Amino acid sequence: MTRLHRLFGARPGSGRFVDAAIGAAALAGSLAQLSHGGIAGSQTGTEELDWPGVLLAVCSAAPLLVWRRAPRAVLVVTASAAVLLGALGYPLALALGPAAALYLLAASRDDDDPWGRGDTGTAVALFLAYLGASALGDGDFPGSELLHTGLAWAVAWFAGERTRLRHEHIAELAERAHRTERDAERERLLAIAEERARIARDLHDSAGHAINVIAVRAGTARMRNEPERSRAALEEIEQLARTTAGEIDHIVGTLRDRGSKNGGVDAPPGLASLDTLVAGHASAGLDVAVASEGEPRRLAGAVDQAAYRILQEALTNAARHGKGAARVELAFSDAALELRITNAAPSASVSRSNGGHGLIGMRERATLLGGSLDAGRANGTFRVRARLPYGGPSA
Repeated sequence: MTRLHRLFGARPGSGRFVDAAIGAAALAGSLAQLSHGGIAGSQTGTEELDWPGVLLAVCSAAPLLVWRRAPRAVLVVTASAAVLLGALGYPLALALGPAAALYLLAASRDDDDPWGRGDTGTAVALFLAYLGASALGDGDFPGSELLHTGLAWAVAWFAGERTRLRHEHIAELAERAHRTERDAERERLLAIAEERARIARDLHDSAGHAINVIAVRAGTARMRNEPERSRAALEEIEQLARTTAGEIDHIVGTLRDRGSKNGGVDAPPGLASLDTLVAGHASAGLDVAVASEGEPRRLAGAVDQAAYRILQEALTNAARHGKGAARVELAFSDAALELRITNAAPSASVSRSNGGHGLIGMRERATLLGGSLDAGRANGTFRVRARLPYGGPSA
Protein backbone atom coordinates (compact mmCIF):
# COMPACT_ATOMS: atom_id res chain seq x y z
CA MET A 1 0.00 0.00 0.00
CA THR A 2 2.85 2.41 0.85
CA ARG A 3 4.60 1.63 -2.45
CA LEU A 4 1.33 2.18 -4.34
CA HIS A 5 0.84 5.50 -2.59
CA ARG A 6 4.36 6.62 -3.52
CA LEU A 7 4.15 5.51 -7.14
CA PHE A 8 0.82 7.05 -8.02
CA GLY A 9 -0.18 9.43 -5.23
CA ALA A 10 1.84 12.39 -6.56
CA ARG A 11 0.61 12.10 -10.15
CA PRO A 12 -2.13 14.51 -11.22
CA GLY A 13 -5.57 12.90 -11.38
CA SER A 14 -4.39 9.61 -9.88
CA GLY A 15 -5.85 10.13 -6.39
CA ARG A 16 -9.13 8.36 -7.11
CA PHE A 17 -7.33 5.43 -8.70
CA VAL A 18 -5.10 5.03 -5.65
CA ASP A 19 -8.05 5.26 -3.27
CA ALA A 20 -10.00 2.68 -5.26
CA ALA A 21 -7.00 0.33 -5.40
CA ILE A 22 -6.43 0.54 -1.64
CA GLY A 23 -10.12 -0.01 -0.89
CA ALA A 24 -10.32 -2.96 -3.28
CA ALA A 25 -7.24 -4.59 -1.76
CA ALA A 26 -8.58 -4.16 1.77
CA LEU A 27 -11.99 -5.56 0.77
CA ALA A 28 -10.47 -8.55 -1.06
CA GLY A 29 -8.27 -9.37 1.93
CA SER A 30 -11.19 -9.13 4.36
CA LEU A 31 -13.48 -11.33 2.22
CA ALA A 32 -10.68 -13.88 1.82
CA GLN A 33 -10.35 -14.14 5.61
CA LEU A 34 -14.09 -14.46 6.11
CA SER A 35 -14.32 -17.31 3.57
CA HIS A 36 -11.22 -19.20 4.79
CA GLY A 37 -11.52 -19.03 8.53
CA GLY A 38 -9.17 -16.12 9.12
CA ILE A 39 -5.48 -16.28 8.28
CA ALA A 40 -4.60 -19.83 7.17
CA GLY A 41 -7.73 -21.13 8.83
CA SER A 42 -6.46 -20.23 12.31
CA GLN A 43 -9.83 -19.04 13.64
CA THR A 44 -13.10 -20.66 14.50
CA GLY A 45 -16.43 -19.51 13.20
CA THR A 46 -18.37 -19.77 10.00
CA GLU A 47 -16.36 -19.96 6.81
CA GLU A 48 -19.34 -19.22 4.60
CA LEU A 49 -19.90 -15.74 3.21
CA ASP A 50 -23.33 -14.47 4.15
CA TRP A 51 -24.82 -11.11 3.43
CA PRO A 52 -24.25 -9.59 6.92
CA GLY A 53 -20.57 -10.52 6.77
CA VAL A 54 -20.16 -9.23 3.24
CA LEU A 55 -21.97 -5.99 4.14
CA LEU A 56 -19.77 -5.40 7.17
CA ALA A 57 -16.65 -6.24 5.13
CA VAL A 58 -17.70 -3.66 2.56
CA CYS A 59 -18.25 -1.13 5.35
CA SER A 60 -14.74 -1.84 6.63
CA ALA A 61 -13.17 -1.02 3.24
CA ALA A 62 -15.50 1.10 1.07
CA PRO A 63 -15.14 4.32 3.15
CA LEU A 64 -11.47 4.42 2.05
CA LEU A 65 -12.73 5.85 -1.25
CA VAL A 66 -13.57 9.14 0.49
CA TRP A 67 -10.81 9.26 3.10
CA ARG A 68 -9.47 12.58 1.71
CA ARG A 69 -12.62 14.38 2.84
CA ALA A 70 -12.68 13.08 6.42
CA PRO A 71 -9.78 10.73 7.29
CA ARG A 72 -10.66 10.55 11.00
CA ALA A 73 -14.27 9.64 10.27
CA VAL A 74 -13.15 6.97 7.80
CA LEU A 75 -10.93 5.42 10.48
CA VAL A 76 -13.83 5.32 12.95
CA VAL A 77 -16.29 3.84 10.43
CA THR A 78 -13.93 1.13 9.12
CA ALA A 79 -12.78 0.16 12.62
CA SER A 80 -16.40 0.06 13.86
CA ALA A 81 -17.29 -2.35 11.06
CA ALA A 82 -14.32 -4.53 12.06
CA VAL A 83 -15.52 -4.43 15.68
CA LEU A 84 -18.97 -5.66 14.61
CA LEU A 85 -17.42 -8.45 12.53
CA GLY A 86 -15.43 -9.58 15.54
CA ALA A 87 -18.42 -9.37 17.87
CA LEU A 88 -20.53 -11.52 15.51
CA GLY A 89 -17.84 -14.20 15.44
CA TYR A 90 -16.57 -13.67 11.91
CA PRO A 91 -12.94 -14.80 11.44
CA LEU A 92 -11.16 -11.47 10.84
CA ALA A 93 -7.72 -11.78 12.39
CA LEU A 94 -6.30 -8.91 10.33
CA ALA A 95 -8.45 -5.78 10.08
CA LEU A 96 -7.07 -4.45 6.78
CA GLY A 97 -9.53 -1.61 6.20
CA PRO A 98 -8.86 0.14 9.51
CA ALA A 99 -5.10 -0.42 9.08
CA ALA A 100 -5.21 1.32 5.69
CA ALA A 101 -7.32 4.14 7.16
CA LEU A 102 -4.82 4.56 10.00
CA TYR A 103 -1.94 4.78 7.52
CA LEU A 104 -3.75 7.36 5.40
CA LEU A 105 -4.67 9.42 8.45
CA ALA A 106 -1.07 9.50 9.69
CA ALA A 107 0.34 10.23 6.22
CA SER A 108 -2.04 13.14 5.57
CA ARG A 109 -1.29 15.17 8.69
CA ASP A 110 0.44 18.55 8.35
CA ASP A 111 1.32 21.61 10.41
CA ASP A 112 -2.21 22.97 10.13
CA ASP A 113 -3.77 19.69 11.28
CA PRO A 114 -1.14 17.63 13.12
CA TRP A 115 -1.45 14.22 14.74
CA GLY A 116 -2.56 14.83 18.31
CA ARG A 117 -3.40 13.05 21.52
CA GLY A 118 -6.99 12.75 20.40
CA ASP A 119 -5.93 10.76 17.33
CA THR A 120 -3.77 8.49 19.47
CA GLY A 121 -6.61 7.95 21.94
CA THR A 122 -9.09 7.21 19.17
CA ALA A 123 -6.78 4.64 17.53
CA VAL A 124 -6.03 2.90 20.85
CA ALA A 125 -9.72 2.86 21.84
CA LEU A 126 -10.78 1.37 18.51
CA PHE A 127 -8.06 -1.28 18.71
CA LEU A 128 -9.07 -2.29 22.24
CA ALA A 129 -12.73 -2.37 21.18
CA TYR A 130 -11.79 -4.65 18.29
CA LEU A 131 -9.90 -7.01 20.62
CA GLY A 132 -12.79 -7.05 23.11
CA ALA A 133 -15.33 -7.74 20.38
CA SER A 134 -13.20 -10.55 18.93
CA ALA A 135 -12.82 -12.14 22.38
CA LEU A 136 -16.58 -11.92 22.85
CA GLY A 137 -17.36 -13.38 19.45
CA ASP A 138 -14.83 -16.27 19.68
CA GLY A 139 -15.29 -16.92 23.38
CA ASP A 140 -11.50 -17.11 23.70
CA PHE A 141 -8.46 -14.87 24.11
CA PRO A 142 -7.94 -12.97 20.81
CA GLY A 143 -4.30 -13.96 20.33
CA SER A 144 -4.41 -14.01 16.55
CA GLU A 145 -6.17 -10.65 16.40
CA LEU A 146 -3.71 -9.12 18.88
CA LEU A 147 -0.73 -10.36 16.90
CA HIS A 148 -1.82 -9.68 13.34
CA THR A 149 -3.96 -6.58 13.72
CA GLY A 150 -1.75 -5.06 16.39
CA LEU A 151 1.32 -5.50 14.20
CA ALA A 152 -0.54 -4.25 11.11
CA TRP A 153 -1.79 -1.11 12.86
CA ALA A 154 1.63 -0.36 14.34
CA VAL A 155 3.30 -0.73 10.93
CA ALA A 156 0.55 1.37 9.30
CA TRP A 157 1.04 4.23 11.75
CA PHE A 158 4.83 4.09 11.41
CA ALA A 159 4.66 3.97 7.60
CA GLY A 160 2.18 6.87 7.61
CA GLU A 161 4.53 8.97 9.73
CA ARG A 162 7.45 8.16 7.44
CA THR A 163 5.38 9.11 4.39
CA ARG A 164 4.34 12.38 6.02
CA LEU A 165 7.95 13.24 6.86
CA ARG A 166 9.01 12.35 3.32
CA HIS A 167 6.35 14.64 1.84
CA GLU A 168 7.41 17.46 4.15
CA HIS A 169 11.04 16.95 3.15
CA ILE A 170 10.19 17.01 -0.55
CA ALA A 171 8.07 20.15 -0.08
CA GLU A 172 10.92 21.80 1.83
CA LEU A 173 13.42 20.93 -0.91
CA ALA A 174 11.05 22.28 -3.57
CA GLU A 175 10.56 25.52 -1.64
CA ARG A 176 14.31 25.83 -1.11
CA ALA A 177 14.97 25.32 -4.82
CA HIS A 178 12.29 27.87 -5.69
CA ARG A 179 13.75 30.34 -3.22
CA THR A 180 17.24 29.79 -4.60
CA GLU A 181 15.95 30.38 -8.12
CA ARG A 182 14.25 33.61 -7.03
CA ASP A 183 17.41 34.78 -5.27
CA ALA A 184 19.52 33.99 -8.33
CA GLU A 185 17.14 35.91 -10.58
CA ARG A 186 17.16 38.84 -8.17
CA GLU A 187 20.96 38.77 -8.09
CA ARG A 188 21.08 38.72 -11.88
CA LEU A 189 18.71 41.67 -12.19
CA LEU A 190 20.66 43.54 -9.54
CA ALA A 191 23.91 42.92 -11.41
CA ILE A 192 22.37 44.18 -14.65
CA ALA A 193 21.00 47.27 -12.91
CA GLU A 194 24.37 48.03 -11.33
CA GLU A 195 26.19 47.64 -14.63
CA ARG A 196 23.66 49.80 -16.46
CA ALA A 197 24.00 52.48 -13.81
CA ARG A 198 27.77 52.32 -14.22
CA ILE A 199 27.42 52.62 -18.00
CA ALA A 200 25.12 55.61 -17.55
CA ARG A 201 27.65 57.31 -15.29
CA ASP A 202 30.42 56.64 -17.79
CA LEU A 203 28.31 58.10 -20.56
CA HIS A 204 27.47 61.10 -18.37
CA ASP A 205 31.16 61.82 -17.88
CA SER A 206 31.86 61.37 -21.59
CA ALA A 207 29.01 63.68 -22.57
CA GLY A 208 30.12 66.24 -20.01
CA HIS A 209 33.63 66.20 -21.43
CA ALA A 210 32.27 66.63 -24.96
CA ILE A 211 30.09 69.57 -23.90
CA ASN A 212 33.06 71.26 -22.27
CA VAL A 213 35.09 70.83 -25.45
CA ILE A 214 32.19 72.21 -27.50
CA ALA A 215 31.96 75.22 -25.23
CA VAL A 216 35.71 75.91 -25.51
CA ARG A 217 35.72 75.52 -29.31
CA ALA A 218 32.66 77.71 -29.69
CA GLY A 219 34.21 80.41 -27.56
CA THR A 220 37.43 80.26 -29.56
CA ALA A 221 35.55 80.49 -32.87
CA ARG A 222 33.54 83.45 -31.63
CA MET A 223 36.62 85.37 -30.54
CA ARG A 224 38.62 84.80 -33.74
CA ASN A 225 38.38 87.02 -36.76
CA GLU A 226 39.71 84.36 -39.14
CA PRO A 227 36.78 82.84 -41.06
CA GLU A 228 38.64 79.70 -42.19
CA ARG A 229 39.85 78.76 -38.72
CA SER A 230 36.46 79.60 -37.24
CA ARG A 231 34.77 77.37 -39.84
CA ALA A 232 37.14 74.50 -38.97
CA ALA A 233 36.36 74.91 -35.27
CA LEU A 234 32.63 74.92 -35.98
CA GLU A 235 32.93 71.76 -38.10
CA GLU A 236 34.79 70.04 -35.25
CA ILE A 237 32.06 71.17 -32.87
CA GLU A 238 29.40 69.75 -35.18
CA GLN A 239 31.17 66.42 -35.55
CA LEU A 240 31.75 66.10 -31.81
CA ALA A 241 28.16 66.99 -31.05
CA ARG A 242 26.81 64.42 -33.54
CA THR A 243 29.07 61.68 -32.17
CA THR A 244 28.05 62.41 -28.58
CA ALA A 245 24.38 62.58 -29.48
CA GLY A 246 24.64 59.23 -31.26
CA GLU A 247 26.19 57.58 -28.20
CA ILE A 248 23.48 59.02 -25.98
CA ASP A 249 20.70 57.85 -28.30
CA HIS A 250 22.22 54.36 -28.53
CA ILE A 251 22.80 53.68 -24.84
CA VAL A 252 20.56 55.98 -22.80
CA GLY A 253 17.57 54.89 -24.88
CA THR A 254 18.15 51.35 -23.63
CA LEU A 255 18.51 52.56 -20.06
CA ARG A 256 15.44 54.81 -20.16
CA ASP A 257 13.45 52.67 -17.74
CA ARG A 258 16.33 52.02 -15.37
CA GLY A 259 17.46 54.09 -12.43
CA SER A 260 21.01 55.01 -11.53
CA LYS A 261 23.01 55.02 -8.34
CA ASN A 262 24.36 58.20 -6.78
CA GLY A 263 28.06 58.71 -6.23
CA GLY A 264 30.94 60.14 -8.19
CA VAL A 265 33.19 58.08 -10.44
CA ASP A 266 36.47 58.66 -12.16
CA ALA A 267 36.61 59.74 -15.76
CA PRO A 268 35.77 56.70 -17.92
CA PRO A 269 38.97 55.13 -19.28
CA GLY A 270 39.42 53.43 -22.64
CA LEU A 271 41.88 51.20 -24.41
CA ALA A 272 44.45 54.00 -24.19
CA SER A 273 44.68 53.04 -20.50
CA LEU A 274 45.27 49.36 -21.24
CA ASP A 275 49.01 49.59 -20.56
CA THR A 276 48.30 51.11 -17.17
CA LEU A 277 45.78 48.37 -16.42
CA VAL A 278 48.24 45.63 -17.40
CA ALA A 279 51.03 47.25 -15.38
CA GLY A 280 48.79 47.37 -12.31
CA HIS A 281 48.02 43.67 -12.54
CA ALA A 282 51.66 42.84 -13.26
CA SER A 283 52.74 44.63 -10.09
CA ALA A 284 50.22 42.48 -8.21
CA GLY A 285 51.77 39.27 -9.58
CA LEU A 286 49.65 38.53 -12.66
CA ASP A 287 51.69 37.88 -15.80
CA VAL A 288 49.73 39.47 -18.65
CA ALA A 289 50.64 39.14 -22.34
CA VAL A 290 48.95 41.47 -24.85
CA ALA A 291 48.64 40.83 -28.58
CA SER A 292 46.88 42.85 -31.28
CA GLU A 293 45.65 41.94 -34.76
CA GLY A 294 44.52 44.22 -37.56
CA GLU A 295 44.83 47.94 -37.95
CA PRO A 296 43.95 49.81 -34.73
CA ARG A 297 41.21 52.36 -35.22
CA ARG A 298 39.61 55.14 -33.25
CA LEU A 299 36.62 53.81 -31.33
CA ALA A 300 33.43 55.50 -30.32
CA GLY A 301 33.46 56.50 -26.67
CA ALA A 302 30.93 53.89 -25.54
CA VAL A 303 32.77 51.07 -27.36
CA ASP A 304 36.12 52.23 -26.04
CA GLN A 305 34.83 52.31 -22.46
CA ALA A 306 33.08 48.95 -22.80
CA ALA A 307 36.25 47.30 -24.13
CA TYR A 308 38.25 48.63 -21.20
CA ARG A 309 35.65 47.56 -18.62
CA ILE A 310 35.46 44.04 -20.05
CA LEU A 311 39.25 43.71 -20.02
CA GLN A 312 39.37 45.10 -16.51
CA GLU A 313 36.78 42.60 -15.26
CA ALA A 314 38.33 39.63 -17.06
CA LEU A 315 41.82 40.38 -15.73
CA THR A 316 40.43 40.81 -12.23
CA ASN A 317 38.87 37.36 -12.53
CA ALA A 318 42.15 35.93 -13.79
CA ALA A 319 44.05 37.45 -10.87
CA ARG A 320 41.58 36.12 -8.32
CA HIS A 321 40.91 32.65 -9.65
CA GLY A 322 43.68 31.88 -12.17
CA LYS A 323 47.17 30.44 -11.87
CA GLY A 324 49.16 33.63 -12.37
CA ALA A 325 49.20 34.12 -16.16
CA ALA A 326 46.76 35.63 -18.64
CA ARG A 327 46.71 36.53 -22.32
CA VAL A 328 44.81 39.41 -23.91
CA GLU A 329 44.14 39.49 -27.66
CA LEU A 330 42.59 42.43 -29.50
CA ALA A 331 41.41 41.90 -33.07
CA PHE A 332 40.32 44.93 -35.14
CA SER A 333 38.12 43.52 -37.87
CA ASP A 334 36.15 45.47 -40.45
CA ALA A 335 32.96 45.69 -38.41
CA ALA A 336 33.81 45.03 -34.78
CA LEU A 337 36.47 44.87 -32.12
CA GLU A 338 36.98 41.36 -30.84
CA LEU A 339 38.46 40.70 -27.40
CA ARG A 340 39.81 37.37 -26.17
CA ILE A 341 41.10 36.92 -22.64
CA THR A 342 42.39 33.51 -21.55
CA ASN A 343 43.99 32.28 -18.35
CA ALA A 344 44.85 28.93 -16.84
CA ALA A 345 42.29 28.10 -14.15
CA PRO A 346 42.04 25.10 -11.83
CA SER A 347 38.87 23.08 -12.28
CA ALA A 348 37.69 23.78 -8.73
CA SER A 349 37.85 27.55 -9.09
CA VAL A 350 34.94 29.75 -10.00
CA SER A 351 35.83 32.68 -12.20
CA ARG A 352 33.53 35.26 -10.79
CA SER A 353 33.91 38.63 -9.17
CA ASN A 354 31.75 41.27 -7.55
CA GLY A 355 29.80 38.58 -5.72
CA GLY A 356 29.13 36.71 -9.00
CA HIS A 357 28.00 39.84 -10.87
CA GLY A 358 31.14 40.35 -13.01
CA LEU A 359 30.30 38.12 -15.96
CA ILE A 360 26.69 39.29 -15.98
CA GLY A 361 27.80 42.92 -16.09
CA MET A 362 30.29 42.28 -18.88
CA ARG A 363 27.67 40.51 -20.97
CA GLU A 364 25.13 43.27 -20.34
CA ARG A 365 27.59 45.96 -21.40
CA ALA A 366 28.39 44.13 -24.64
CA THR A 367 24.71 43.47 -25.38
CA LEU A 368 23.78 47.13 -24.97
CA LEU A 369 26.22 47.96 -27.77
CA GLY A 370 24.74 45.32 -30.07
CA GLY A 371 27.59 42.90 -29.43
CA SER A 372 27.97 39.64 -27.56
CA LEU A 373 30.05 38.00 -24.87
CA ASP A 374 30.55 34.41 -23.81
CA ALA A 375 32.74 32.88 -21.14
CA GLY A 376 33.53 29.37 -20.01
CA ARG A 377 36.15 26.84 -18.98
CA ALA A 378 37.59 24.15 -21.23
CA ASN A 379 40.67 21.95 -20.78
CA GLY A 380 41.87 23.86 -17.73
CA THR A 381 41.62 27.26 -19.44
CA PHE A 382 39.05 29.95 -18.78
CA ARG A 383 38.17 32.02 -21.86
CA VAL A 384 36.25 35.25 -22.27
CA ARG A 385 35.28 36.29 -25.81
CA ALA A 386 33.61 39.58 -26.60
CA ARG A 387 32.54 41.20 -29.85
CA LEU A 388 31.84 44.93 -29.86
CA PRO A 389 30.58 46.57 -33.08
CA TYR A 390 32.42 49.82 -33.68
CA GLY A 391 29.33 51.98 -33.80
CA GLY A 392 31.43 55.11 -34.26
CA PRO A 393 33.67 56.91 -36.69
CA SER A 394 36.73 55.05 -37.79
CA ALA A 395 40.18 56.53 -37.92
